[in-house]
Amino acid sequence: MPKKYYGVQTEKAIKNFPFSFRKTPMEFMLAIVETKKAAATAHFKVGELDRKRKEAIIRACDEILAGKLWEQFVLPAFQGGAGTSNHMNVNEVIAGRATEILAAAGKKITVHPNDHVNMSHSTNDVMPSAFKITVYRLSAELLKTMDVLAESLEKKSREFKTIVKLGRTHLQDAVPITLGSEFTAYAEYVKRGQQRIQMAMVNLLELNLGGTAVGNSINASPKYIKQLYLELPKILKLKVKPAGNFMPQTSSDTDFVWLSQSLVAFCVDLSKISNDLRWLSAGPKGGLGEISIPELQAGSSIMPGKVNPVLMEAVSQLYFLVSGNNLTIQHGAEGAQLELGVMLPVMIDRLMESLKLMDEVLLQFSQKCIDGIKVNRARCKELLEKSAAYATLLSPKFGYDATSELVKESVKGGKTIRELVLEKKLMTNKEFDAIVNSFKP
Repeated sequence: MPKKYYGVQTEKAIKNFPFSFRKTPMEFMLAIVETKKAAATAHFKVGELDRKRKEAIIRACDEILAGKLWEQFVLPAFQGGAGTSNHMNVNEVIAGRATEILAAAGKKITVHPNDHVNMSHSTNDVMPSAFKITVYRLSAELLKTMDVLAESLEKKSREFKTIVKLGRTHLQDAVPITLGSEFTAYAEYVKRGQQRIQMAMVNLLELNLGGTAVGNSINASPKYIKQLYLELPKILKLKVKPAGNFMPQTSSDTDFVWLSQSLVAFCVDLSKISNDLRWLSAGPKGGLGEISIPELQAGSSIMPGKVNPVLMEAVSQLYFLVSGNNLTIQHGAEGAQLELGVMLPVMIDRLMESLKLMDEVLLQFSQKCIDGIKVNRARCKELLEKSAAYATLLSPKFGYDATSELVKESVKGGKTIRELVLEKKLMTNKEFDAIVNSFKP
């Protein structure tokens, strides 16, 4: 049986939260470990922690960061106490391993989880800070994947830039557009989504670490706090800084709400893209059928040859999930009381789930769906010619009312607008083409 490095506080938490729920993500637990490593170095440099304990704590932290002792982090992500249980789990594992390291070197020195590993710390400054570090990193990865999606869409916009087709508003015939322009718009959705996420990320680099219990830095010396923010960027590889006022960063979690809502806004656009592509690929014979999508798997257990838009459906479900997670995050932030945002554990779980799943789904959507889309040129031309889309271009020549009569006659009699114009000798075919080709794709 493997040795237990954690102690009594973790044992109590195991009994209090014996839930069949996923464990707290390791990315978050590792961010806590990084804060402990930075704190140990800072405390040593300002003379608040002896060298032997500092070295043992740092070695224990480095082992964990290298992938060891992960089985010691045993608690579910769903728990009460603002995350104190997870925090103490980390403190106890580091202290237990650090004490073992010192004993192996012949030193009869104990590293205490509270007195040494948690020196000048509180759950209330460590957990929000570790959360910010974690979701900043996940957001940065998501932005890279969004670049992949934007490039896939831009590639298709270039490929389809000369494909003239029917544009639709209210799902009704509107005006001619190009298929390329539709994909250019989709790529812009992604870029604007990136901008919103980047704006929300700025506040994630401002930490309340050093504020301890309520943000007024009880038990944390000014010299330690100053040194801590010299050490953190070295370890985190991020340009973090102390908040101008630790108290609002301790009592409010709305920085996480802002990030979550920026994810929802992007997923709204993402699902809209998905819905559009499902409409455009519908059929292939009984729907619009202007584009075709890659066949990824059998579309039915009973209908042979059917191709379903499975990744598009996954993208829409991603929006459902992320928007639901956002509601949880929003309520969690609203549940803050007085000097502390106490509902952090469920917010950590839900925001990390949103970020990680978005990253995974977007990559699949880019590579296995968008990259494989093909155009049905004949179908695009057929639907455009049979539509009322040319009416808007003819209206300046014939007037709104006369053109409206042409549209009504076309719909009622089954002839195209082109056929009616030529039949009535209102224009030659060459003149008609000159007008309908005059719009800028």
